[in-house]
Amino acid sequence: MIEELLSSENPYQQHRLAKQSMLLEQLNELTSFHYQHCIPYQRIIDKTATPQQAARLEDIPYLPVQLFKMLDLFSMPASEHFKTLNSSGTTGQQVSRIHIDRTTSVLQTKALNTIVRSFLGKSRLPMIIVDNNFLKNRLQFSARSAGTIGFSQFGHHHLYLLDDEMKVQEQELEAFLERYSGQPIFLFGFTFIIWEYLLQYYRARNRKLDLSGSKLIHGGGWKKLQEQSVSDAEFRRLLKEQFGLTEVYNYYGMVEQVGSIYMQCEQGHLHTPDFADVLVRDPDTLDVVPYGQKGLIQVLSILPRSYPGHSLLTEDMGTIVGEDDCRCGRKGKYFTIEGRLPKAELRGCSDTFTLQT
Repeated sequence: MIEELLSSENPYQQHRLAKQSMLLEQLNELTSFHYQHCIPYQRIIDKTATPQQAARLEDIPYLPVQLFKMLDLFSMPASEHFKTLNSSGTTGQQVSRIHIDRTTSVLQTKALNTIVRSFLGKSRLPMIIVDNNFLKNRLQFSARSAGTIGFSQFGHHHLYLLDDEMKVQEQELEAFLERYSGQPIFLFGFTFIIWEYLLQYYRARNRKLDLSGSKLIHGGGWKKLQEQSVSDAEFRRLLKEQFGLTEVYNYYGMVEQVGSIYMQCEQGHLHTPDFADVLVRDPDTLDVVPYGQKGLIQVLSILPRSYPGHSLLTEDMGTIVGEDDCRCGRKGKYFTIEGRLPKAELRGCSDTFTLQT
């Protein structure tokens, strides 16, 4: 089933009842698997008296994402360990450690591929990465590097737009745009870095750049923009005004569930793919709330095989807007993110950016 879902050209075609039934079966299997192969997870389930076999999606046991900062949770032999992903974090903060085997890594890559291809198309595009080439000196596999590497597969002849001091490399950019004149370009970056080091650079110089016909995907780092009273609509307006960009797609995702990203459609909604879902819970009672009511986001994914990350309660507040009836035509739930739970640690990929990253 999972291979069929991940090979589809349209990852947004499952209707509500069929999707719920499939997810429930797959997630129950994952709960049982991780219960048997991850002792800390088993102890948590036993202590909370949560049934291993849920009758509804909302009954699937979940872990708070903070646990991955406190415990090493994995369900594989040490010999199968492939890599460890670390979440973003400022100096002194604990970071999540996500242990990945090759099977999970392959599933994550396929999931990201089928989601992003449905927005960008099948052809790889000349690519501008709105960042410096920090990958050449990385000391660890962070959320920022994982995101950049993951999205790099959709482009070719990658240009890292910023130098080591986060300044726009104008000569390199001019040569790149001249070389690919008349062709659509794929731009990728983290939200605050695009805002601070690209948009503000050209705005401060009262200059515009023609990137019309190109596509931009960005994610993470909204808190700093919200502090500056910059909304998603304002961010998109300025990108259009400054660069002629009209195809701008935000995404919501986290290192604890790499691959299961939630892309923003043309209507401004985040969408759940066929192999993932979201629930919204009251932050006080943790009961599931109805559509249209804001609460804590719970993310569900059938991808995590090497660690018990298939059902996680995040620190993000959001609202499910509807299901199967978005005007963009994609099936599944669609939702919005409305900030972090008060007092939650700041850990967006670009919120925690420093020149030493």
